Amino acid sequence: MPKRKVPKTSDQTELSLSGDTAPAAPVVPAASGADDTAAALVVAAPKVAEKNSPDAPLVKHYRSWFLEYASYVILDRAVPHLDDGLKPVQRRILHTLWDMDDGRFHKVANVVGRAMSLHPHGDASIGAALVGIGQRSFLIEPQGNFGNTLTGDDAAAPRYIEARLTPFAKDVLFNPKTTAWQLSYDGRAQEPVTLPAKFPIVLLEGAEGIAVGLSTKILPHNFNDLCRAAINHLQGKTFRIYPDFPTGGIADFSEYNDGERGGKVKVRAKIEVRSKYLLAITELPYGATTESLIESILGANAKGKIKIKHVDDNTADVVEILVHLPAGADAEKIIQQLYVFTNCQLALSPAACVIEDDKPHFLGVREILRRSVDKTKTLLKRELEIRLGELEQQWHWDSLERIFIEERIYRRIEKSKTWAEVISEIREGLKPFLKQLRRDVTDEDITRLTEIRIKRISAYNRFQADEAMKKTEAEMKEVKHHLKNLTEYAVKWFETLHEKYGKGHKRRTTYDEIEQINAAQVVSVNQRLYVNREEGFIGLNWRQHEFVQDCSVLDSVLCLMADGSLKVTKVADKVFMGRDIIHCAILPADGDKNFYTMVYQDGASGKAFAKRFQIGGLSRDKLYPLVPSESSKVIYLEVSPTEKAMPKTLHVSIDGRGGARIRELDFDLTPLPVSSRSAKGLTVSKWAVKNVKRLN
Repeated sequence: MPKRKVPKTSDQTELSLSGDTAPAAPVVPAASGADDTAAALVVAAPKVAEKNSPDAPLVKHYRSWFLEYASYVILDRAVPHLDDGLKPVQRRILHTLWDMDDGRFHKVANVVGRAMSLHPHGDASIGAALVGIGQRSFLIEPQGNFGNTLTGDDAAAPRYIEARLTPFAKDVLFNPKTTAWQLSYDGRAQEPVTLPAKFPIVLLEGAEGIAVGLSTKILPHNFNDLCRAAINHLQGKTFRIYPDFPTGGIADFSEYNDGERGGKVKVRAKIEVRSKYLLAITELPYGATTESLIESILGANAKGKIKIKHVDDNTADVVEILVHLPAGADAEKIIQQLYVFTNCQLALSPAACVIEDDKPHFLGVREILRRSVDKTKTLLKRELEIRLGELEQQWHWDSLERIFIEERIYRRIEKSKTWAEVISEIREGLKPFLKQLRRDVTDEDITRLTEIRIKRISAYNRFQADEAMKKTEAEMKEVKHHLKNLTEYAVKWFETLHEKYGKGHKRRTTYDEIEQINAAQVVSVNQRLYVNREEGFIGLNWRQHEFVQDCSVLDSVLCLMADGSLKVTKVADKVFMGRDIIHCAILPADGDKNFYTMVYQDGASGKAFAKRFQIGGLSRDKLYPLVPSESSKVIYLEVSPTEKAMPKTLHVSIDGRGGARIRELDFDLTPLPVSSRSAKGLTVSKWAVKNVKRLN
């Protein structure tokens, strides 16, 4: 029987905004009257959950959603871990390559596909991360077109390029015996929590990521510098490390602040003077490519900030950007302009943030290196302890095998009929020789003895067995020595890495103090300022309008309008200032020092006032009133370079239509002081002024 649809009544209440679901409204028959067939259905009003109740189902779900999302982005995507210096996607790529490793190159597309079984995101992020690691070539050896970090060219498609682990990565990143494992996101495989890295990878590779509420930016460092710093730390010496950029350049680390938040690094391109009218850029600032650098140069040239003829890009394996200068150009000044107005100089803001104990920590790069080296020392100790245990086990098994064969204990089991009898006979036969062993004999040891083949027993050579045991004992002694002198062993580890992989890794970035260049001092005065007074526009290179003066693209323009308003703006192709411009000039960099004499007709009172003032400080693109009321009009304005040059007496002509008896008068400005631009001034006449002229 189909359910009856109950119409919504005015008594029914909407669901709470907190997400509570109202219970179904029970349908109750009304009290029956004379006619049962006319009985109406009464809908009982549902009980409404309290609005925004903390126990509401959806409130429970959404109470911590943002915190969970932020934690996920910080811990599992954007910020590297201190233990191995890797983000999760990088760790999964390297683990996949190690799992696939057979000494040969693998198609990047295959690596990406395998890594997707561990990384719950798209293939694009995996491929981009793999290419990024491959471009540095420390951990992944690339083959094929992996793009060009100098020019900004992208890598070829993953199906066309190949990659494999470098020997350095195999040496410092992988050891299944010391790796902590966890299940992958779908539970089908195991992946490392962190790789047992025995080198400060995060400082070598650098890292950059934006999470929720924080970001990290760790600049890359030189391999040999890190090795020397690690050795100095182990030996208790002080050290300092500065970034080394793969693009070279000149850097100023005076405000580096050890890579912590608030630090700043200035990086410059290296520019050579090849001839009188030819410059060559041979090294790039970190973060720029030849493409972005050339675009910034051409953009600055188009805006008139620099003047060049054209640019040639000859970059391949090394950077070579040729900047051709016009005749009469000053090469040294152009270099200064390139640093100020283009990407030839950049500012970097480091913020070293890493994950440790499932929390983000902002640390200095020296502290990161100390903790990483201490972690390396701990891993080396654990590897030695594991190796010592393996050697002791090997020595024990070799000793048991020698006793078992030389003392012919295997013959005691010939008449044994059950497995228990076999175990018992072997254990009984070993009793006289237990003092030669270093630990108790277990059932596993005896089972291992029963697995020795007859062929091995018959071919047993005591001399070879003794030599093998001596070799094991010598290695055990060496391992114990290393454990006893762990710091010395760790120093030797970094020295070996330095000797093995340090060749060809000279510093590319030179560091020096970079002097701040004043843009106003090096900019070229190569623009012409024009004004259209009536319509109120100023602009550059308008030959059909009134020429004001030569200027640069960094200059600001000051304009006074007939309505007594003042405005300052930066020069541009066309800017509206205000109608009826009566004064237009370039504002000096140190401010306007001129003295102004102004006579205006006040729109409110109708009187004419005179004032002498200086303009003072101004903000761009803000309209300043120089008169007290609207609808006022400036009758006379004179700009003087000094106070002595200001007019002392003005000849004022009064408009006769107002009924004034005296129509000509000389107004003495001597009692009028130089005040601020907002001053009202002294009354000249209560009548309308026709014109004003200077007498002296």
